[in-house]
Amino acid sequence: MAGIYLHIPFCKTRCTYCDFYMGTNESHIDAFVEALCVEAVLRRDEAKEPIGTIYFGGGTPSRLQEHHFERIFDTLYRHYPIVPDAEITVEANPDDLTEDYVTMLAALPFNRLSIGIQSFDDAELLFLSRRHNAREANDAVKRCQQHGFNNISIDLIYGLPGQSLTVWQRNLEQALALDIQHISSYHLIYEERTRMYRLLKAGKITPVMEETSTEMFAMLIDRLTADGFVHYEISAFGKEGLFSQHNCSYWKDVPYIGLGPSAHSYNGESRSWNVRSLLRYNKGAEGGHFEREVEQLSAQERYNEFILTGLRTMWGINLQELEKRFGVELLDYCMNNVQPYLNRGLVRQEGSKLILTREGFFISDGIMSDLMRVD
Repeated sequence: MAGIYLHIPFCKTRCTYCDFYMGTNESHIDAFVEALCVEAVLRRDEAKEPIGTIYFGGGTPSRLQEHHFERIFDTLYRHYPIVPDAEITVEANPDDLTEDYVTMLAALPFNRLSIGIQSFDDAELLFLSRRHNAREANDAVKRCQQHGFNNISIDLIYGLPGQSLTVWQRNLEQALALDIQHISSYHLIYEERTRMYRLLKAGKITPVMEETSTEMFAMLIDRLTADGFVHYEISAFGKEGLFSQHNCSYWKDVPYIGLGPSAHSYNGESRSWNVRSLLRYNKGAEGGHFEREVEQLSAQERYNEFILTGLRTMWGINLQELEKRFGVELLDYCMNNVQPYLNRGLVRQEGSKLILTREGFFISDGIMSDLMRVD
């Protein structure tokens, strides 16, 4: 089954670490929603398979109101073959999840929430320019649970400047106390177009030491798996049967359609991405033609993506599938380059699969790089 990703490019404020395409001028929301629906209709023939996942990302999708969601869902269900039990996720900020707003979400087709908490430490939240505090984050999750949401994911960031192991451990304990089903946790990345990056270059903040980052990642893995979470992707932990099906489709080479400014799409042979401009995107709806760039992927590029996405997960790389798609030469290349990591216990072979071991996760970037082909 295929997926649909909808990029909602609005936030009330911009966080210090965020490099996603978004804006804070919400006066364009109505026009954007109409443009999004126009694009959805124009691209409906790209859906070659039933739609199994729909994901509202951003930005902050929880800046949309009920009539916006209704307009979008009406368009999608009219024009796409959406399966009855499709996973339908919306990202939300805790401060948007008021009693009225959660009541509204519960009446819509959403069956999964992804809540951007990032930290349960008020000082860290202030530093990140988040609009909520720890108490509001806890209250938001509990409110969603009370309204029947039983597939809730939260985001956590670690490796912040000055972050201690004690604070990180406390963040994990508070997350686990909420009895949620999924946690996505990412190390802070200093993206060039962010305020965080400018603070770093100005010498106003100091990155966390690599040794501390490693300890934080180890603590993340050990604490969550001890509590019954499955570490199914480098940055993702879910209770059994409650993994993010939408994100799994990315890692399992499943086609998806990306709608909205800057949204990416993939059909197995090529990638495409929409213009990174809300005004130009909205203007595209007027003429019925949206600016989109397309990149045809060579066999080598598809092989590299096969390595990159597969090795990130607990399912690993299927060697039989690798040979079927890319031939014996690239299979031999992969096996020759992975041998040192097999010998060191960083990768294990289970039948026809290559899978990172726990130790391998800590140097996954280097392993994946060495298995990719660069001519």
